[in-house]
Amino acid sequence: MFLPPGSPPKPLSDKSSSDWTPYQNRIEFETAEFFFVENQTPAAQVNKLLDLWASTLKKHDDKPPFADCRDLYKTIDKTPLGDVKWQSFSVHYNGEGPDTDVPPWMDQVFKVWYHDPQEVICNMLANADYAKEFDYRPYREFSTDGDERQWKDFMSGDWAWDQADIISEDPESHRSTFVPVVLGSDKTTVSVATGNNEYYPLYVSIGNVCNNVRRAHRNAVSIIAFLAIPKTTKEHATSDVKFRKFCRQLFHCSLSKILETLRPGITKYEVAHFGDGHFRCVIYGLGPYIADYEEQVLLTCIVCGWCPRCLSSHVNLDEPAGWRCCHHTDVLVEEGTLDALWDEYGIVGDLVPFMNDFAQADIHELIAPDILHQLIKGTFKDHLVDWIEKYLYQTHSKKDAERIMDNIDRRIAAVLAFAGFKQWTGDDSKALMKVYLSAIEGYVPVDMVRTFRAFLEFCYLVQHSIITEKTLEQIHEALDRFYQYRKFFEALDVVSTFSLPRQHSLQHYILLIRLFGAPNGLCSSITEVKHIKAVKEPWRRSSHLPTLSFRII
Repeated sequence: MFLPPGSPPKPLSDKSSSDWTPYQNRIEFETAEFFFVENQTPAAQVNKLLDLWASTLKKHDDKPPFADCRDLYKTIDKTPLGDVKWQSFSVHYNGEGPDTDVPPWMDQVFKVWYHDPQEVICNMLANADYAKEFDYRPYREFSTDGDERQWKDFMSGDWAWDQADIISEDPESHRSTFVPVVLGSDKTTVSVATGNNEYYPLYVSIGNVCNNVRRAHRNAVSIIAFLAIPKTTKEHATSDVKFRKFCRQLFHCSLSKILETLRPGITKYEVAHFGDGHFRCVIYGLGPYIADYEEQVLLTCIVCGWCPRCLSSHVNLDEPAGWRCCHHTDVLVEEGTLDALWDEYGIVGDLVPFMNDFAQADIHELIAPDILHQLIKGTFKDHLVDWIEKYLYQTHSKKDAERIMDNIDRRIAAVLAFAGFKQWTGDDSKALMKVYLSAIEGYVPVDMVRTFRAFLEFCYLVQHSIITEKTLEQIHEALDRFYQYRKFFEALDVVSTFSLPRQHSLQHYILLIRLFGAPNGLCSSITEVKHIKAVKEPWRRSSHLPTLSFRII
C-alpha cells in the first residue's frame, strides 16, 4: 500500500529533544561519546578517571554518570541507533583428502562474522546527514560553458544510467530508486610484533552518496564482514594446490552467503525510508568493487599477471584485445580444458565465482579504478622510481650511484620530512610525487624526466573531482606521451617488459571515468583509511585476544 501523492515526509524520529535514551541525560551521553569515540580511552584509564570523578562528588552525595567501564560499555550497547547485530556462519573443507598425514586446514572450521548488508544499506539510506548530498537517480551533467559533458559523482556515470534503463524494462519497477551497492575488501595487519594478526574486512557503500561523502568517511562506508583467513604450514601454503583452491573458493562462497539478503531487492523493489523523510521503492544492484590487483585477481578468477578487465595476453598486455565478460568466461569454461583456460585466457576454470548468484552483474565490468595501488604505489613507486634507481646503478659505479641517490634524498628532504626510499607509505608516495621530478633532474636523461612528467600529468588529471570531455582528451594525450617516452627505459635495458598489470590499467581509465564518474570516489585509499577506524583502533583498545568473536559481540 502506497501513501497518497503529495503526502508530507514522515519525521525520522518521534523522540523529543530531551530524550537521550538509553542515557539518562546529555552529560551521560557526552561522557560516553568522549570516552569511546573522541578520546578512545582504554578501559583501565576509564576506571581511573571515573574513580577520581567519584571521589570529588562523594562529599556532595553525588556520583559520576557511570560506575566503571563495564557500566559505560553496557549502556553504549543499549544504544538503539547502533550498528546492525553481528551474525556468523561456519565453513569447512568437504572435498577429498589424503588417508594419512592430513593437512591441518582440512580439519579446521572457519567462522565468518558479518552484518546483514541489506540492513546496513537501509541505515545509510535513512541517514539524514546525506539528504542534501544524495543522488536519487542517474543523471548526465553538462557544463553551462559550451554544453560539455562532465563526470563527477558516481551517478553521473554511464553505468548507473544504463542500469536504470535495464531496470525500467520491468513495468513494476517504474518510479523505483536505483541503489548501487559498492563493495570493497582488503586484508590488513594490526600487529606484526604480537603474532602477525591479520584481518580480512569487507566494506559496503552506496553509489547514491556524493564522492566527497564517501571519501570523508561519514559512515557512508561501513564494515559488513570479517572474512576467514585459512592458515597452514609453509610447506602446504606454497605447494598444496587444494589449499590454494580452497582459499579462493572460501572467499567466493562467503561473499555469496553474506550478500544473499540483497538478492530479492535486485529483481523486485523494496520500500526504504530515506534521509529526507520520504519512503521510496528501491532496486538494488551490485556496483563497482574496490580492490587492489591481488584482490582483483581473486574476484575475477584469473591468473596473476593477466588483466581482470580485458583479454590481453600476459605476455603483451598492451596488445589490443576484447573485453572480458562473465558470459564469455562461462562458454570457455564449458568448452575448454583447465590447462587451456589457464594458458590461453588466464582463467582459473575450477572456481565458482560469487557473481554466479547475481546474474545481473558482471565482475569484469565492475572492477573499480584504483588510484592508490595502480598509479601512486604501482606505476610511480614500484615501477618508475625503481627504474630510476636501477638505471643509476647500471650506468654508474656503485659508489657514484649511492652518492647520487643520497643527493636525490637530500633534495627531497629539503622540501619534505623524508625517511628514505625504504620506508614509503601511501601518503609518502603522494607527497613525493610533487617533488620527485625536480629531485631527479640533472641526474637522469631528459627522456626519463619527460616520462615522469607525462605520467604525473596523467595522474593529477584523473584525480580531478570534476572531469570534462576536454579533461579526457588531456588524459589521453598524457598517456600517449607516457607510452612514447617510457620506451627509453627499454632501450637502455633498464626494463625488459611493460606487461605490468597495474601499469596496463592506465589505458582503461578513460572508459572507467565514463562508466563510474571521477575515480577519486572509488579509490582503495577509502577502504585503507577505514581500516584504521573499523579494525586497527578497536583492536588496540581490545584485550588483543586472538578470537575475533571476543571483540565484536
